[in-house]
Amino acid sequence: MALQWMILGYVVAAEAAIAILLTLPSPKLIKDRIVALVSLFLQPATGVVPFAAFQLLDIYWKNEHRLMCTSDVCTAAERDRYEKSIYKAQRNAILCVFACLLYWCIFRICKFHKDIKEKEEVEKRYKNQ
Repeated sequence: MALQWMILGYVVAAEAAIAILLTLPSPKLIKDRIVALVSLFLQPATGVVPFAAFQLLDIYWKNEHRLMCTSDVCTAAERDRYEKSIYKAQRNAILCVFACLLYWCIFRICKFHKDIKEKEEVEKRYKNQ
């Protein structure tokens, strides 16, 4: 069961690196090439969003059906295991939210760069007329 969280962690790390790469100042030609490359990557990467949403639903379902260990009947080990599972669920939920948020940020950054490029081309055409 840990494989999906490892994969999602790698995806979030890759998305964070791409977002940093897109926001770093660089020459216009390099920035255009990076944006074009990332734009090609965005459509297949859309699968991250439903995957993260499914994982969030899984976390919610497991949270609703988890055995509570709050009474005096529970041993210290059971209470520690319960708290550890709560912390893991919270960490995984944050990971899912970051996966969706970073994908959206990368999508918007690429869209802004494309819009700016189109407006510059329109302005250039008007100046040449």
